[in-house]
Amino acid sequence: MYPNRSEETEADRGPGVQERRYTALRGCERLLSGTRPRSLRERLAALAEEGEGAYDLDRRPDMYGDGVVRALENRVAELLGTEDAAFFPTGTMAQQVALRIHAEAAALPTVATHPLGHTELHERHALGRLSGLRSVWPTVAPRLPTVAELRAFDEPYAAMILELPLREAGFVLPSWADLLAVAAVVREEHGAALHLDGARIWESVVHFDRPLPEIAAQADSVYVSFYKTLGGISGAALAGRARFVRTAKAWRHRYGGQLFQQWPAALAALAGLDRELPRLGQYVAHAGTVAAALVEGFAGVPGARVHPAPPHTHQFQLWLPYPPQELDLAGLRLAEESGTALFGGWREQGLPGLSMTEVTVAADALEWTGKDVTEAVDAFLALLPDR
Repeated sequence: MYPNRSEETEADRGPGVQERRYTALRGCERLLSGTRPRSLRERLAALAEEGEGAYDLDRRPDMYGDGVVRALENRVAELLGTEDAAFFPTGTMAQQVALRIHAEAAALPTVATHPLGHTELHERHALGRLSGLRSVWPTVAPRLPTVAELRAFDEPYAAMILELPLREAGFVLPSWADLLAVAAVVREEHGAALHLDGARIWESVVHFDRPLPEIAAQADSVYVSFYKTLGGISGAALAGRARFVRTAKAWRHRYGGQLFQQWPAALAALAGLDRELPRLGQYVAHAGTVAAALVEGFAGVPGARVHPAPPHTHQFQLWLPYPPQELDLAGLRLAEESGTALFGGWREQGLPGLSMTEVTVAADALEWTGKDVTEAVDAFLALLPDR
């Protein structure tokens, strides 16, 4: 029902497409979705500039997880209100480790996931192939499981993953009351651990209207990403109780994640926390304006849809009844000919000829008014074939 696939879009159709898109976006004066791509030179210069305020650059580089890496771990633990945190080179490795720890503690090789979750779609079945774990699905609906579904679920499991927000379903979040109720069933009634796939948990505070420590406190472990939302180079962290984190670091070493030096990723993560966390409230609020303008702009296109409406975070889906190749080409032409970029890549999900793109409202989008969006949509539609 839900095939295992790569987490990529049109950029993987060939290096020529990637280079054309990179060049077009760098030349744009206005960008609605995402961030403007930068060259290696620009990334290095930005890292040096932003790193000045994030960490003492006169200190020695890290060695096997100390120094700036340890400073980042402490920062994450403080932000989430947990006892400790461990830096990982990838989120895939981090979540494999977290679920393995919970499964071994329960002596039960079964974890509850969602068919649209990252571990199911984007990790080449690593749960089973590397850790010998079996995944079960309390729901296949494009949302997180409900209390009723969990109480009716008859398979024991060691841990449940809740992805906040659930990206593939449209970056959707439950209500705060529903999250509390689900967490209580998982931990108290089922006696299982609750793990939060919080790659994008940073922006969930607006929807929940709760601080990060209160959200993280509902779980036994939390994974966060440093390049999603925060614009870092790479890397992730696992946070939780001190004993859990000690065990996670041992498994990190076994999985090959104990790198000699990781200062560029750690420094970029610290800078991203400083730069982006204060802005996320603006991004989420403006996403509502952008989404409403897109609904208006595409009102004359049968089947066009924004989901969810209004958005739960600063990211949401836009669906249009065209093949992805036509939409990609129209977007590239608009960027190249007018200096305005609206969307990222498009992909078909389900019915042929119905395509989806993910809209990310970040710093560049804050200058756009609703009128700006609808006018740009008109120009975009003019570049699409007649139906």
